[in-house]
Amino acid sequence: MDNRAEVSEFLTTRRARLRPADVGLPNAGRRRVPGLRRSEVAALAGMSVEYYAKLERGALSGVSAGVLDALANALRLDEAERAHLLRLAHEADGSNRVLRRTGSPPQWRPRPSLQRALDAITDAPAIVGNDRSDLLATNLLGRAMYADLFLDPARPPNFARYTFLDSGARRFYPDWDWAADITVANLRTGLGKSPRDLALRELVDELSNRSPEFVRRWGAHDVRTHGSGTKHFHHHVVGDLELAYESFDLRTDPGLTLTIYSAETRSSTEQALSLLASWAASELTGELRPESAANEHS
Repeated sequence: MDNRAEVSEFLTTRRARLRPADVGLPNAGRRRVPGLRRSEVAALAGMSVEYYAKLERGALSGVSAGVLDALANALRLDEAERAHLLRLAHEADGSNRVLRRTGSPPQWRPRPSLQRALDAITDAPAIVGNDRSDLLATNLLGRAMYADLFLDPARPPNFARYTFLDSGARRFYPDWDWAADITVANLRTGLGKSPRDLALRELVDELSNRSPEFVRRWGAHDVRTHGSGTKHFHHHVVGDLELAYESFDLRTDPGLTLTIYSAETRSSTEQALSLLASWAASELTGELRPESAANEHS
């Protein structure tokens, strides 16, 4: 697989987002294209314009770590983008391998011990996902919070499909544009980690064919590290939720991530999670269905 186009597009978009003032350069006259000129990036990286142009055409094979570091500094790459650049360079050095299905097996199921660990978390949503945005395992509150992702029994729950192909996502994510940006950046990062993951490429192709919103974001080549932060949701049963999250790589399952959400003590979200837990327990025993719950709290 030849990744020169991927490299070229990544470097071009990183250069285009920078302005001379961002890197301490004077803004010398009108520019025909946005961002820095190639000559400016080359000067910042301490290399010739010809050599930088070769890199931007996608020729990363054999490039030294020092050159990659200088390039990352010149383009002001963050930690996630630096890691992505290194993966692209590594891929360029092994482009004769073929596509294969990698990552979690399609029928992956949590080990009993992992599921027990999830279930032991009773006052906060906890989920396990992969780089394809598949939702693979949850505790009770996690399944209740993401109940809409389980509505189609014919397909496994997937955050990317839900975000771009399910109209309910625009209600669930109050800031849908932000959620969409993050979802695409996570997929782009996952593809950088596993460029021969055929299932991931098939997902990207499906979304590209069905969602113009996805196509626009995919072309930005943004990547990110999914570690910690705060997310906002609007659940159809309990309303607004403001949840902090922490994500952890599962050592025994490479490519899988455990995410645990939490609410501020004595906050409205903490109260909403308590209500959600009651609804989830009732739903589990068949006493309450989503439709009637939505009516009760409307």
